[in-house]
Amino acid sequence: MKRIVIDCDPGIDDAQAIMMAHMHPNIKIEAITSVAGNVGVEKTTKNVLKILKVLDADAIPVFSGAASPLAEPSEDASYFHGEDGLGGALLKDSTRAVESESAAAGLIRLGQKYPGELELIALGPLTNLALALKLFPKLPDLYQRLVIMGGAYLAQGNSPNLAAEFNIYANPEAAAVVFESWPELTMVTWETTIAHGLPGDLMDALASKDNPRSKLLKEWNDFSKKFDRHFGKESVSFTADPLAMAVLIDPGIVKGSIQKYVQVERFGKMSRGMTVVDWWGKCKRCPNANIITEVDLPAFVELFRLAFD
Repeated sequence: MKRIVIDCDPGIDDAQAIMMAHMHPNIKIEAITSVAGNVGVEKTTKNVLKILKVLDADAIPVFSGAASPLAEPSEDASYFHGEDGLGGALLKDSTRAVESESAAAGLIRLGQKYPGELELIALGPLTNLALALKLFPKLPDLYQRLVIMGGAYLAQGNSPNLAAEFNIYANPEAAAVVFESWPELTMVTWETTIAHGLPGDLMDALASKDNPRSKLLKEWNDFSKKFDRHFGKESVSFTADPLAMAVLIDPGIVKGSIQKYVQVERFGKMSRGMTVVDWWGKCKRCPNANIITEVDLPAFVELFRLAFD
């Protein structure tokens, strides 16, 4: 049984990734931490609780996290996920309480309680992780592995700064702390997401099933199709966070990766948030990122299907 902690900013695709993890027979979610990103942290926290209510998983602890970036204010992604973050899906608020600790404190305590037993996945801006690392620099020693959905290794981003992926762009200072402090993280990028879109007919088929998760998927599909058309891929859905979750659940689906030293650009007017790859080893630094470039798409499809069947 793989035991994981999810740091996220739901977000439609975050919610789908949570469902993937919860429905997989070999995954146990030990905790979920929320962070501001796709929408504000009050909404992302509420959305975590709403999704867990749908999953009948109220026993999973939830920690509310950072409400803002470390330095400059950032735009959210409500234009893509809707003002509520979940595409306007009609979900009742959960009445349960979140944990009293902050997300950063929770990440440290969980790691100390289960040293070397947990894997960590970050699906939003890296603010909570950066704060935890500043409080406890040995945090990487406590977790087996860190997977992030973030970055654009070929500078083909999806944020207002064209070379930057949104999660990194939303808090470059925090991302810089994590990349500088974590010895080797696994990086699932925006380009890799675009290269591994899920077939639209699969999404439609899963959305037609008679369960609460699939009913939500139908609402999300209808909401998101206009953005898929923007990319000229009406028959494909881009699901960044589920792809990262699939890599965490089953590393065997990875068919291509490169190990490189990656830095985060913080100062350029047009490049702030860019993940800068040292392609030729000029920095003479050990690789700090395992950049996933290719996955087994049919295997990813099957992992996604489990969440909604």
